[in-house]
Amino acid sequence: MSARVFSRWQLDGRVVLVTGASSGLGHHFAHLVAGAGAKVVLAARRADKLEASVRQIAASGVQARAVALDVTSASSVKACFDALADWGAPDVVVNNAGITVTRPLLAQTEDDWDQVMDTNLKGCWLVATEAARRMVAAGKGGAIVNVASILGERVAGGVAPYAISKAGVVQATKAMALELARHRVRVNALLPGYIVTDLNREFMDSEAGEKLRARIPSRRFGALTDLDGPLLLLASDAGAAMSGACVAVDGGHLVSSL
Repeated sequence: MSARVFSRWQLDGRVVLVTGASSGLGHHFAHLVAGAGAKVVLAARRADKLEASVRQIAASGVQARAVALDVTSASSVKACFDALADWGAPDVVVNNAGITVTRPLLAQTEDDWDQVMDTNLKGCWLVATEAARRMVAAGKGGAIVNVASILGERVAGGVAPYAISKAGVVQATKAMALELARHRVRVNALLPGYIVTDLNREFMDSEAGEKLRARIPSRRFGALTDLDGPLLLLASDAGAAMSGACVAVDGGHLVSSL
């Protein structure tokens, strides 16, 4: 494969905003895009939790900064983008912030619903639309990657608001892609399956985790690095013709009947 083909996967000099960057997938994505040459903006509710990552990325010779962001607040979202004015409109947004509340449907509360929907769906909408406005005003287009979940296309017990919110993210992605294509803004969704992180590793190693793993056609949980290629594809010129796509990274889970 030629160097020119590989270069299409790079993000050299592009400004990439990663939300929910203080842990888990967001933390991994921030370091991934930095490794691809991007100028990285790490955003989370508490900017102080991001400073260690900013220092690590800066030590590698890549520009990085931390910004406080509450994705449920339109004013906070606007302030986040305003804080980046000296870097200009972002070229790429990795719309990753999300939460879940795990309990049976009949035990879920209105507050559970509001927290999950406000963060996962409303937050996705607020960040993506504000980013798109900035991209369009700058006249340069861009890429938005909404991090959904395979539970946006199938269901599991105990996480009803989460699954409903991620189904909304899938449909929001398609609606945004339709209207923003004329402005050269691509919008796609990444649908991770069961990915091992520090937060869920104990469960994945448990007996219940083994039962879950047995239902995945590949019989393996995903690793964070399994998301690298798909994320860079959607963020970079390698995916220049992709918009409105929902890319599952799940070891075949979505095509299983289990």
